[in-house]
Formats: sequence, structure tokens, C-alpha cells
Amino acid sequence: MKQGLSLRVSQHLALTPQLQQSIRLLQLSTLELSQEVEQMLDENPFLEVSEDAAPREDFGLGQTDTPVSQETREFESATDVPSSIPDDSGPTSTSDAEPSSEAKLEESWEGDGSVETAPDDNEWGGDATPRKNNNDDSDVDATELARSQESLQDHLHRQALSLRLSPEGKAALHFLIESLNDDGYLEDSLAFLAAGLTGDDLGQLEAVEHEFAVALKLLHHMEPAGVGARNLAECLGLQLLDCKNTDETRAAIAMCRQPMELLAKRDLKRLSQLCGFPDVVIKGAIALIGRLDPKPGRRFVNVERNLVVPDVLVIKSGRGFKVSLNSDVMPRLRVHDIYANALKQNKGQGGAALQQRLQEARWFIKNIQQRFDTILRVSSAIVERQKNFFTHGELAMRPLVLREIADELGLHESTISRVTTAKYMSTPFGTFELKYFFGSALGTETGGNASSTAVRALIKQFVASESLKKPLSDNQISEMLKEQGIECARRTVAKYREALRIAPANLRKSL
Repeated sequence: MKQGLSLRVSQHLALTPQLQQSIRLLQLSTLELSQEVEQMLDENPFLEVSEDAAPREDFGLGQTDTPVSQETREFESATDVPSSIPDDSGPTSTSDAEPSSEAKLEESWEGDGSVETAPDDNEWGGDATPRKNNNDDSDVDATELARSQESLQDHLHRQALSLRLSPEGKAALHFLIESLNDDGYLEDSLAFLAAGLTGDDLGQLEAVEHEFAVALKLLHHMEPAGVGARNLAECLGLQLLDCKNTDETRAAIAMCRQPMELLAKRDLKRLSQLCGFPDVVIKGAIALIGRLDPKPGRRFVNVERNLVVPDVLVIKSGRGFKVSLNSDVMPRLRVHDIYANALKQNKGQGGAALQQRLQEARWFIKNIQQRFDTILRVSSAIVERQKNFFTHGELAMRPLVLREIADELGLHESTISRVTTAKYMSTPFGTFELKYFFGSALGTETGGNASSTAVRALIKQFVASESLKKPLSDNQISEMLKEQGIECARRTVAKYREALRIAPANLRKSL
């Protein structure tokens, strides 16, 4: 075999660290982006938060029609290859390719640090609120302190202070209170709890279990009613003991001694036979149980409320709608001018590490700016396609798939998927995730298509106007949709109903 040399021309796009960072930033949610910015501010000395209203690049509808370059299309296609993207905890993301001058950089953050401070290096997102110092006690809001909620354990311990108990009884009651879950239930049996304290000593085991039994009776008489129950039936029964002694109350207590499946199915005949009360009393007992709290400890849980902050704002403007970015979620970042100039003047003494950090800061600012630009372009295209929704509501939603937006903007379909994940839009009808505006199509009698979102809205409307004594079945809802010209099978109706968290017809029926 003869050996020889040959030349071959080929094109390929390498995912440099800069592009990899752009991919990762695009798929982050607002909260995750904020955490990423905080981390970068702590790690990179060349990056700072600006408090001055320095000029920044304009964002708006006029920027959304910028033609997409061929390099952008190549970048979008390349980033869809899973093997080219480093592992990450969430879905990867893509964005527009960088200008050709920046693409000449090596596959590292290295730079000579001599680039003059460009507009991209200055602060952008000037309307955003600057980062506050978490260590400043003066910034603590008094209303937040007032909202601090007493825990269930603290509430019960405070009641236990009024009881005259022996040291052993106090210890047993304290142990049981600390063993309650967030719902106020005692999940473990008394024997199991006692065995965990005594081990194999049977004599001590019986004594501890007896102390627990006495303490449990005291716990059952504390507020909130039903706390310390071992199961739902016991929880409801404890709350019924505080109700007036009527036929409905006695029937409800008897029903709690029966299998809870009968109560869930509202099997009147079976419950009437087992409890020995007429159907009228059973109906009243079911209504009484419906007013009880199945999770008495939940009111004391200090749930962390994660408020949704929209990335995009849509407001009515004349005959159309204005789409803009939410300045509150846009970081105010810029390169530290003093450090950058010092590194430039002492180029020979700066070292490669500092030059790399400076270039990293510049790329970070640019990638964040590019992230919001891509979100704005996609959001503007969605608003243009779903104008009827912003005028008439979800019943006017039209079918829309990711491919339509991708083709319109010249981006890859996977990019649209990542942009619309965990990004939210504020509209006249509320705040929705960008994925909410995409829905599959259902056929109509006229040959057109109806959005699945609009069909779910119709189902919700039908259920809201139904008779409580005779609720609509899935088959009846399917027939009503056919009368509207929408072909929707009963199974599809059941799937949409479950997605809307609407109970079946037999559970919606009023007794």
C-alpha cells in the first residue's frame, strides 16, 4: 500500500468555553441566574455591580427583527448535539453565535487585557435595583419580621407549660411533640418510639410505652384539634369530639370507624347500612366532615413562598401590545475600570491568570446580555402569533408549536424549547410560563384546528356552569365539544380534566 499526503477542506464549529457559558446561561431561570451572578461577583474581581445609570444597549421591539447570520444557524445546529455539550444538572441551552472577531479567540478565557473599554463592558440593565448588602441590618424589613410564624411544636410546647406533669411525663410529651410531622400526625407507633429509647430492656420498654400512652391522650386534647392522630380517621374523629352532640355528629363519628374508601366514594347506601343512620343524616354527616381539617398542622408550617417574577412584560399599547424585558431581573454589571486599566498599564506584570479573568468578565456580561435579547425575540414572536389570546383570553388561543417560532427567528427548535422553560411573561390575563402559549392542535368539523389550551379552557367553563346535583360526565363533555365543532374523544377529555385537577363526576356531585 502506497503512502501519501492529501488535503481536505471541512467546516466544524467548536464549542469554546464562551459558547458553553452562553448555552448554560440561556437555560437558567431568573432565580438560578441571580445565583450565578452572585457567584461570579464573588469569584471574579474584574466584575462589579454598577450603581450609576451608565449607557447600555437598547432593547425593544426594534431589535427583534435583526437578521440572523449564517454563523448563528451553524451554532444553533451544533449545540443540539448532546455529545458536544458538557454535563449539566438542567437542560442545555443555545443562543446566537458571537461576532466573527470574537470567534478568533482560542478555546479558553485567555486575552491580553489590552482591549479598550467598550460599551459592552459598561453597565447594562440600568433600571434594575442594585444588589444589597445582606449583612446590613438596616435593610431588614419590619413586615418580614412580623410575618415570622410560630411552629406547631412551639405552639404545643407553650400549651404544655400549663400542665402539671412529672419529669417523666414532661419528657414523654416533649418527645411526642417533637415526633410529629408537618401535618400534625404521629407517624410512628408508640412501641416503635419506645424501642428506640430503651433498646432490648423489656421492663423499661413497657414503662416508657405507658408514659407515651398517657402523654398521647394529653396531646389529643391540645389545639389544634386532631393533632397527634395516627391516621386520617383518628384525626377526623378527634375533631368531631369538639362538635355539638347531634345526629350528624354521631353519624360522622361512626363513619370514621368505617373504611375511608366508602367516604371518599360517597357511598350513601353502604354507609347508611353500616352506621345505622338514614340517608338524610348521612348526607349531613358527610357535609360536616367536609368542613374539618384533615391536616391540622399545616397552618403552622412556614412555607417558603417562591414568587414568580416575570422576565417579559406585555402591556396594551394602542391597537397592539408592547413587549419589553423586566428591568428588575436584569443584572447591572460592568467591568471594574480601575482594575482593567491597571492591568493594561502593567501588561507585562499582570500575568496570564489576571488577563484570563478580565476576558471572562467581559464574556460573562456579553452572554447575559445575549440571553435577554434572545428571550425578548422569542417573546415578541409569541405575542405576534397569539394576538387573539392577549385580546380575548385563553379561549382564543391558537395552536402553536416550537418549530413555527424557530423557523421565523432562524433559531434551532431546541433553542426555543430552552428559552421557553422557566421563563415567565406578564400579560393582561396574568403571568404565564412561555411554554403555556404552545399547544397541540385538535381537528374541527370545518377542517381547521383548535388549540388544546383553548379546549381545556372550554372544559373548565363547562364544569363551572354544570348542575351540582347532576355534574357532567367525560362523555357528555366530549359531546358538548363536538357541538362546538371540536373533535375530542372521551379519553382526551379525561386527560385534560385530570390536568386541570377537576374531580370525576361522581365526586363533584352535591349530596
